[in-house]
Amino acid sequence: MLSCDIRYWRGNFELNVSFQAHVHTQAINQSQSQTQLQNQSQVVGILGASGAGKSTLLKVLAGLLKPQQGRIDFNGQSFFDSQTRTFMPSYQRHVGLVFQDGQLFPHLSVQQNLLYGYRHLKPAQRRFELAQIVALLEIEALIDRRTTELSGGEAQRVALGRALLYSPQLLLLDEPLSALDVRLKQQILPFFARIRDEIHMPMIYVTHQPAELEFLGAQILHMQHGRLID
Repeated sequence: MLSCDIRYWRGNFELNVSFQAHVHTQAINQSQSQTQLQNQSQVVGILGASGAGKSTLLKVLAGLLKPQQGRIDFNGQSFFDSQTRTFMPSYQRHVGLVFQDGQLFPHLSVQQNLLYGYRHLKPAQRRFELAQIVALLEIEALIDRRTTELSGGEAQRVALGRALLYSPQLLLLDEPLSALDVRLKQQILPFFARIRDEIHMPMIYVTHQPAELEFLGAQILHMQHGRLID
């Protein structure tokens, strides 16, 4: 059982999680943790060794993994509640998720990757939101290129842009810089800071590197054997 209470008071970010999940026959264990984000930060950083349960937590929050029991509430919405048999599918949660490898479609252009899944938006709205994200992440020169032509840092900016175009209320980052070298990490980190400062979007950032979280002024939690602690 993993249990945590993460709150962001200056915005409208309130997340309450209590669930039990089994992944690769290993159970996420019980933990009690209550944490209040400080007003100067809207980034929660989670540190922990491989296999500690960090990625499992993000997948559960995003709706990619269904727990066996427990509950998940976000901003007054019930994502999951085993007692009431509530399970909100991922596409209804308004949660963006960026993986360490980006997971872009290699046969599509950057623009097609960015807009994939956004056909429900009116063309004018798509163009407006696309222009905003492209400018924020400085990927104007990449828009017509195939993703197979991108560097690692460029590909991660595109993956980040795709997550932001969904207008999520919460951004989940699963070791987004782990596949990059030190030089590229230094180039990409400021873009996360821009998202924090210009969009004011709450983020949960999973990593092995404390320096990345310190750069973003994150409130840092630790996960050990499925237990989330201060």
